[in-house]
Amino acid sequence: MDLTVKTLEGKDAGKVSLSDAIFGLEPREDIIARVVRWQLAKKQQGTHKAKGRAEVARTGAKMYKQKGTGRARHHSARAPQFRGGGKAHGPVVRSHAHDLPKKVRALGLRHALSAKLKAEEIIVVDDLVAKEAKTKALAGVFASLGLTNALIIGGAEIESNFKLAAQNIPNVDVLPVQGINVYDILRRGKLVLSKAAVEALEERFK
Repeated sequence: MDLTVKTLEGKDAGKVSLSDAIFGLEPREDIIARVVRWQLAKKQQGTHKAKGRAEVARTGAKMYKQKGTGRARHHSARAPQFRGGGKAHGPVVRSHAHDLPKKVRALGLRHALSAKLKAEEIIVVDDLVAKEAKTKALAGVFASLGLTNALIIGGAEIESNFKLAAQNIPNVDVLPVQGINVYDILRRGKLVLSKAAVEALEERFK
């Protein structure tokens, strides 16, 4: 499929042909959802922790005598049913990550790209270069292109002025092509690809 290439000033800069094997699939929500779930699970810190009855700082002495009180038989005040006692079956430090085959991950990325193209939310620009590292100037350029919520993918390296100018613009993320991922593609409205990013993606999935 052919797509018009734009400059950052909004002018036409020719056309680029997008591979149907990457951008022309019929998007499958189940595959995309699996990849997003895998990404978010891997991202969780898993540092949540509650103290069990063996860890709370409280006396372990028997609360009162076993018999003759007319009350229930209790031993340690560390038991979960008492205020100040340990937590029963509380959260523990652990990893939430789970495995997902590489082929499914790669397929999920292709389906996410295809979904963006199908929704007409992909813009291809010729180059991501800023004359100076000025956020205000770049924000004006993005506004003229209608980019209020966007993920911008450059080549192997992002030009330093562009990166510095873009990093303080809200709802705009800038990543090199090796950092492209399904979750970031879906959480932003528009997907902006440089010509170098398109070439790198086609080389990656060749």
